[in-house]
Amino acid sequence: MPASAKAEIAIADFMRREKLGPGFAETVARVYRPLAVRIETLARTHPGLIVGFCGSQGSGKSTGVTVLKILLEVEGLRAATLSIDDLYLSKEDRRKLADTAHPLLATRGPPGTHDVRLGEEVLDALAKPQMTAIPRFDKARDTRADPARWDRFQGPADVILFEGWCVGARPQPPAALAEPVNRLERDSDPDGRWRVYVNDALAGPYQHLFGRIGFLVFLAAPSFEVVAGWRKEQEAKLRARTDGSSHVMSDQEIDRFVQFYERLTRFMLAEMPSRADALVRLDEKREPLEMDIHIR
Repeated sequence: MPASAKAEIAIADFMRREKLGPGFAETVARVYRPLAVRIETLARTHPGLIVGFCGSQGSGKSTGVTVLKILLEVEGLRAATLSIDDLYLSKEDRRKLADTAHPLLATRGPPGTHDVRLGEEVLDALAKPQMTAIPRFDKARDTRADPARWDRFQGPADVILFEGWCVGARPQPPAALAEPVNRLERDSDPDGRWRVYVNDALAGPYQHLFGRIGFLVFLAAPSFEVVAGWRKEQEAKLRARTDGSSHVMSDQEIDRFVQFYERLTRFMLAEMPSRADALVRLDEKREPLEMDIHIR
């Protein structure tokens, strides 16, 4: 069977499982097939290519990465996936960090709350001809999943799809940290210690991690204001999958939670489009308005 026919069948199966409407097929044709072609071309000459896949909460990163994985694999490439969310420090480690550095670091999300060294170790391992355990984070329990539940990947990977809300982000100029951007920063970080800690972390270990990225894709939300609504949709899906034994955030909790992401998200929306290798601009319904792939 031709690769194109295999791809059609696999994408159709994925759309049925995820209950995606027929309009998503157009998104695959307009966005993900051209991206897959470009990534495949690069991977043929740069084995082990790391593709950064960045976008705000709820922008469709997981869906996009899954589609890219399908399209690349039908072309015979071994594609591994890693989410920066799965690198979050455990709840216990974040509590220790909150006690020693700043109370806001107990909440996962911003730079400083990930195990960057683990991320580098996983990326190194995926490039080798071996079985690699890929960490997974249990968001409903707000801590890392038991290693027995981690995924396994037989390497070496031809392509590693590394996705996350701040993947590829750069730090802000120090002067930009002076004024709070929301109520959380004003009330809980009046002296700016938390935002300086986050920015310093991003300027340090995270830049080494992100420096491995060979091709950066950015899903650009129309504004930060839509992000809370997208996150509420995500949480509703999580709520539907749980049995009530795990905590799922209320709308009020989400409104506060997204404030942890606001500063960096706004900065990324302003500065990342000009340097991303592929830019996908989204509307308020997450539909792609346009895509540009830059050949550098």
